[in-house]
Amino acid sequence: MMGRVQEEIEVNVGADQAWKLYGSLELPNLLKEKLKNIILTLNIQGDGGVGTIIELVLQPGIMGFSSYKEKYTKVDDENRVKETEVVEGGYLDSGFNLYRVRLEVIEKSKSSCITRATIEYDLKEEFAANASAVNIQPLVLVMQAAADHLLAQNP
Repeated sequence: MMGRVQEEIEVNVGADQAWKLYGSLELPNLLKEKLKNIILTLNIQGDGGVGTIIELVLQPGIMGFSSYKEKYTKVDDENRVKETEVVEGGYLDSGFNLYRVRLEVIEKSKSSCITRATIEYDLKEEFAANASAVNIQPLVLVMQAAADHLLAQNP
C-alpha cells in the first residue's frame, strides 16, 4: 500500500537564504534546539551530503516508537530538494517498506519562498492499519521552526 501526504508554508525570505538552512546540517541542529519537546537526542554522522545518517531518539509517548535512523538519499542544491529515508527502526519496525521525506524550497519571488514537506511511504498490506501513523504535522513543526528562525535572521 503506497501513500503520500504533503504540506507547504510560505516564508518571507528568499529561496536561496532558506536553502542555506534546509540544505545544510544547520537544520537538524536547529531542530535539536527548537523541538526539545519532541526530540530527546539527535546524532549526526556525516557532512550533510548524500549518505549522512541522522539518529533521532524521541521523547517518550510522542509516537508509537522511540527512535529511528534516517539517511540523506538526495541533496540537490540546484533544485533545492533534500530527501531522507528511514533506514533503521521507527516506521520500518511498524510494517513500512519505505518511509521517505522530501523537503523542498520553491522560489516565489526574490523575497519569498514556499517550503514543502512530502512524506512518501510503502506499507506492507498486512500492516495497512498502520497507515494512520503517517502524520505530516511533525514536519509542519519543522517548517515552522525553520521559518521562525529565518525570519528572526531577516526582520
